[in-house]
Amino acid sequence: MALTPLTLAWPTAFSARPIGPLALAGALLLNGCSRDAEQPGPASPTAETYTADVATKWTDLELRLIKNGTGFTPPVASRALAYAGVALYEAVAPGMVANQSLAGQLTGLSTLPKPEAGQSYNWAVAANAAEALIIKSLFGNATPAQRTTIDSLETALNLPYRTAAEFDRSVKYGQQIAQAVFNWSRTDGGHEGYLSNQPTSFVPPVGVGLWVPANGTSGRAVQPYWGQNRLFVPANATMPMPGLSYSYSTQPGSAYHAQVQEVYNTSRSLTAAQRTIATYWADGGQTISPPGHSISITSIVLRSRNATLATAAEAYARVGMAVSDAFVSCWKCKYQYNWERPITAVQAMFNPAWQPLLATPPFPEFVSGHSAQSRAAAQVLSDLFGSQTAFVDNTHQARGAGYEPRAFASFAAFADEAAVSRLYGGIHFRSANEVGLTEGQKMGRNVSALRFKR
Repeated sequence: MALTPLTLAWPTAFSARPIGPLALAGALLLNGCSRDAEQPGPASPTAETYTADVATKWTDLELRLIKNGTGFTPPVASRALAYAGVALYEAVAPGMVANQSLAGQLTGLSTLPKPEAGQSYNWAVAANAAEALIIKSLFGNATPAQRTTIDSLETALNLPYRTAAEFDRSVKYGQQIAQAVFNWSRTDGGHEGYLSNQPTSFVPPVGVGLWVPANGTSGRAVQPYWGQNRLFVPANATMPMPGLSYSYSTQPGSAYHAQVQEVYNTSRSLTAAQRTIATYWADGGQTISPPGHSISITSIVLRSRNATLATAAEAYARVGMAVSDAFVSCWKCKYQYNWERPITAVQAMFNPAWQPLLATPPFPEFVSGHSAQSRAAAQVLSDLFGSQTAFVDNTHQARGAGYEPRAFASFAAFADEAAVSRLYGGIHFRSANEVGLTEGQKMGRNVSALRFKR
């Protein structure tokens, strides 16, 4: 479904907030001698004085592009969300009171453009320019109508500032950041992954307990080489691969037989609530995808808190990198073990006619990508907003019955539910979900350990 061009409906979309005592103090700090020489001049309000609208509106559009585009499988979608988040953050980081660039901390990102010393900048305009360019670049297969939508949103969000003296300078800086981030992205191994989701070059290994694809093109493995891609956070790249807690066995009482039997028994006694959980978190084709769901939750929290541009930029960068690294690490594990899916094991051990509630995805089972990326996102959100933050997820509300908003007492609670949904859906064993949660939490903590603050 093509996106229709946006009308210019936000004449005051990200106007600067009145500067209160805290923001004024931050502005003074920003303009004082404690700032680095390359920092902008005294006329620049800080990024904390702008609303988050520019960030949330671009994120909304990115999720629509994922949903309505072609080729944005979960790994590919997670990558796009991460680079867009980093570009957003870097475009406004020089205007944030306490924050600094991530250049020199992320794998392969040594330097980035800097604002001109002594010059004023509008950080909302810089963010707008950066997001427009990076999204055009990351969604290189966007349709003409979708590209018109991107241009329309950029124009609409720029309207309040067209006559500002720093407008052109701010646009140029945002575009320089986006171009530098995109150039960096081209070297990670996943560039234009939407064009090659199921390469014919991959031949899955054959053996007892190994993954068996379905017949035909749709059964070919999705992104079998994704695990070789560069991760954002060096500490995530050096994490040891988790091990399987069992070996293949059809013997009743064995660890693996018990895993298979649990999936089979659960599928035959699903409650209405469990069915709802399974379908709510499925996030399959023609949706915003699992990483998109995590980003959607981020937007929900930001809007509920009336967050500033500074807070939103940091949140999207953190969550984006967390879910992207989770998918690279998870995919590396999947194709290391090439473990069979429950449908293969259940049909072999219990019932040849058995079918799971959810369609089985075309890639190996261990570990669960849903679990890993959800817990990685939950960890960084907990670190940002508090581990006991309650929220209502209305991501799928427009889909109608069965997709009503769901309330959670914490971010960890949503990750736990997303993980167990795969057991209810019959497409993952419990072990894959539990290990995914553990690994995702570790990766989220490594993202939070980056030096965002000065």
